[in-house]
Amino acid sequence: MNVLFLCTGNSCRSILGEAIFNHLAPAGWKATSAGSHPTGQVHPRSLALLARLGISAAGYHSKSWNDLPTQPEIVITVCSSAAGETCPAYLGSVLRTHWGVEDPAHASGTDEEIDAAFMAAYRILRLRIEAFLALPLAELQRNETKLKAELDRIGTLTH
Repeated sequence: MNVLFLCTGNSCRSILGEAIFNHLAPAGWKATSAGSHPTGQVHPRSLALLARLGISAAGYHSKSWNDLPTQPEIVITVCSSAAGETCPAYLGSVLRTHWGVEDPAHASGTDEEIDAAFMAAYRILRLRIEAFLALPLAELQRNETKLKAELDRIGTLTH
């Protein structure tokens, strides 16, 4: 099962989602990430945070949704509508859900405050991914309506 974490720039949130998911996912599940307008580079603070937490980001790079190696079955958008961001609409017959997360790339303040914004995005994504992977996935793969409802519910979790 292929999962796509999608945002606009593909430098922070979607990369974190991809890395966390692949770190935790069972065999047969794989995540990738992409952006509708990729920045072309992974934010250095995303890479530093993943390294500190012992999560591999080897081979991850900022890429366009036009350059995906496989067709996803599930697309999770992570743009924050609260910040007025417009999430890209992935075309194709896939299950779509939205897990809005504030973009830490726009955080300002001291180094500690900016690092805290990256950690907050990480924690929300990890919580949601753990909840996703705790679902009875084999059963839900046969019931797309129920899976979509569960993924939409998970997208509201914040702690």
